[in-house]
Amino acid sequence: MSKVVPHSLFTDFDIDLFKGGKHFRLYNKLGSHLTEVDGVKGTYFAVWAPSAKSVSVIGDFNHWNDSEHKLNVRWDSSGIWEGFIPGVDKGTKYKYKIHSHNNNIWTEKADPFARYCEQPPKTASLVWEDNHHWKDEAWMETRETINGLDKPYSVYEVHLGSWKKKNGWEFLTYLELADELADYVEEMGFTHVEFMPVMEFPFDPSWGYQITGYFAPTSRFGKPEDFKVLVDRLHQKGIGVILDWVPSHFPEDAHGLGFFDGSNLYEHPDRRRGYHPDWKSLIFNYGRNEVRAFLISNAIYWLDQFHVDGLRVDAVASMLYLDYSREDGEWEPNMYGNNENLEAMSFLREMNQEVYASFRGVQTIAEESTAFAGVTKPVHFGGLGFGMKWMMGWMHDTLEFFKKEPIYRSYDLSDITFSMTYAFTENFMLPFSHDEVVYGKNSLLYRMPGDEWQRFANLRLLFGYMFTHPGGNLLFMGGEFGQSSEWNFLESLDWHLTQYDFHSGIQQTIKDLNKLYKSSPALYEKQFSQEGFEWIEYNDTENTVISYIRKGNDPKDDLIIACNFTPVPRENYRVGVPKTSTLKLMFNSDDKSYSGSGIGKKTMKPSKTAWNGYDQSVVMTLPPLGVVVYK
Repeated sequence: MSKVVPHSLFTDFDIDLFKGGKHFRLYNKLGSHLTEVDGVKGTYFAVWAPSAKSVSVIGDFNHWNDSEHKLNVRWDSSGIWEGFIPGVDKGTKYKYKIHSHNNNIWTEKADPFARYCEQPPKTASLVWEDNHHWKDEAWMETRETINGLDKPYSVYEVHLGSWKKKNGWEFLTYLELADELADYVEEMGFTHVEFMPVMEFPFDPSWGYQITGYFAPTSRFGKPEDFKVLVDRLHQKGIGVILDWVPSHFPEDAHGLGFFDGSNLYEHPDRRRGYHPDWKSLIFNYGRNEVRAFLISNAIYWLDQFHVDGLRVDAVASMLYLDYSREDGEWEPNMYGNNENLEAMSFLREMNQEVYASFRGVQTIAEESTAFAGVTKPVHFGGLGFGMKWMMGWMHDTLEFFKKEPIYRSYDLSDITFSMTYAFTENFMLPFSHDEVVYGKNSLLYRMPGDEWQRFANLRLLFGYMFTHPGGNLLFMGGEFGQSSEWNFLESLDWHLTQYDFHSGIQQTIKDLNKLYKSSPALYEKQFSQEGFEWIEYNDTENTVISYIRKGNDPKDDLIIACNFTPVPRENYRVGVPKTSTLKLMFNSDDKSYSGSGIGKKTMKPSKTAWNGYDQSVVMTLPPLGVVVYK
């Protein structure tokens, strides 16, 4: 095997951008790249390791011998080591062996920019490039018009390893998921899927949130080009793809980013800011230019190379606060004496600015659990620049309310109406995510009170309320058919349940709610605006009923919604309405096709009886534990 040949993909401008933290396409330069130099085919390697005194490429091509292929350090103080190795082909396994100036420490690391990794528990990187030919031109050309904030967002959250299994235990591959999952999401009517992290990770119980291969789709399910086929297939069916992205922390695994070149290269050197006590993981150094360039390049990579339509950014709260999950004395205030992480805030703003400037029709979504102001406000108005934010307060209050026996709900009706006091302070997405069905919290179905009939009626009511509340929606897999047990990442969803009427009834409910949502401009055109919502009655504690109006751009599209949170049918229940035109039933969660009782009126003509502040009203029959939607 030939020795390392001097070669570089970097220009002086590239280096200036990198050192300034402004190079956001680093995946085209760093890492391993199949190329040809002077008519000889091989692979160019480049890695950032400024504290190294030597860096060798080791692999199956040189019997993992660190004396064979030593890279050359650049002369420009960038800390980049590089070189061309003839004869190294696609599929070659490799790592970097790094000898540090720091106490002569040796590290052996996977490539931070590897596009393909060995399947865990193996840890080597693979030289790789793919030749996927995209077939989603129609989606990409029109994405800007169908993926905006004034369009439906009904998101199906998926953990690829446990959505469905073969033979009871084998993973479905990306290619198998491209057939089965894409067809199912289309049948159910969701507008988007959100994948829990697909980037390579070593430890299955982390669910993918402890990443070691930021640029590589996990090899558990196939090759990188196979994942592109999955995204492509979803796009061809008109379904957007959102990826969970984790710039908040990374694991200390020996082959990962931690202590990469014998120094705190990617992580903050101060453990008060560089170590996460809850997750036993390391926190990125957001103030270091090259680290910011690495992370923003990673965000751009998935949007660019994999045609992804959105990034849901994990654990944003842990990034924003220096005292997050820390006691007094375990954190240090910022320059202004408060607890905000100014460097992380600056990073998030720059990331969002670059994403929205580079791609049309994409969204970033923050999982942010505090009252931090301006998460979805534009950067030029002092915000963080996200497109949407998970509405964690709504999720908590709603589930707390629904778990109560109906006889007690009248005392806590404000739990279900309180969200409207802040619903338009951000662009909110309503999440019933994986976090709500693990660690003893129980499945959504078994958080509902009552006998079997009441549990399922409550769940249909919960979903009807969710879909008619302002904001986008997200539902974790299994919730759409009333999964009975808690989610277990090691096991498939309980698909056999769908043969039973109550469970298939939930499934049909979600199908019809998705159809209603997508066909009703009043539910999405102004979903982030106060103009799109109006209370009719929010304080009927005697009957435990709420009613409201959802509005779109055209008043003809307005919807009247009423929710009965008790198992008692409300006969002759009067509701004020703003118009004299006949109301037509669009959705009833108590419909017999859902295994409900079928109570409710199909049409109603308002009378000139003033009610709820309106000049006319209708007399409804509200089904038990039900929600009705009229147009």
